[in-house]
Amino acid sequence: MRAGGTRSQASAGRLRCTLRRTPGRADLRAVPESRRALRELLRNWGAPERSEVAELLTSELVTNALVHTGHEAVLTATLGPRGLRVEVRDFVDREPRPRSPSVDDGTHGRGLVLVESLADGWGVRKHRVGKSVWFELGADAA
Repeated sequence: MRAGGTRSQASAGRLRCTLRRTPGRADLRAVPESRRALRELLRNWGAPERSEVAELLTSELVTNALVHTGHEAVLTATLGPRGLRVEVRDFVDREPRPRSPSVDDGTHGRGLVLVESLADGWGVRKHRVGKSVWFELGADAA
């Protein structure tokens, strides 16, 4: 995984921090690395439970991008005065859909259901090539 680091910038007196990582093709080691990097970004943000939810949802999105596309992904997490926004971009046009997991699915099929139920907002943004799946957790709920 290529690390892009964490960047902070002040904008009109408000601090904004951004984390950027590029997990390589099918590199599932990037999932725990992404969680650790996000944990560091969020170490002073809100209640610990909020950070744990952010880590869980981030790992779901990174895993989905790596497992279901066969390509690399780009993780961007932005922490600002309004809260946290995490985007995972991949380079496949197929749009993900939450589905009800069945007993036969084992541990698969729950990622987007978790995102849908735990995030304050989420969605899919199409790009010319590929898409970004994103979620937000508001600062006021933190």
